[in-house]
Amino acid sequence: MTRFDFAFDAAYRPLALLFGITERNAMVVVEDGVLRARFGSWRVSTPLSNIRTVSITGPYHLIKTAGPARLAVTDRGLTFATNGHRGVLVEFKEPITGIDPLGWMKHPSLTVTVADCGALRQVLTEPIR
Repeated sequence: MTRFDFAFDAAYRPLALLFGITERNAMVVVEDGVLRARFGSWRVSTPLSNIRTVSITGPYHLIKTAGPARLAVTDRGLTFATNGHRGVLVEFKEPITGIDPLGWMKHPSLTVTVADCGALRQVLTEPIR
């Protein structure tokens, strides 16, 4: 199991706490060929074989990313952000569920602002899937 913790910026912390997001319940785990991300009460899971591309992105605007899980209006991408500096954008072959409890909304991508973006990118792009 490889675990990646989120990097919490001071400006993001109070807004995250309002939605129950803390260091203890915000993480990305890669284990047994599966990517799992938890962000407070929001969770996503998908096989590594469903990953199309992985890239490091940023910076992000505080107003557009702080607080709860965010849905991009333009493409339905999902964002779990705890800082505005940088994160990992994971694009999927088949969209995943994540923002709504019933799973009606599908997301073509997920952005996570983990502390070690380079290591997560490397783990997700290793040839063995």
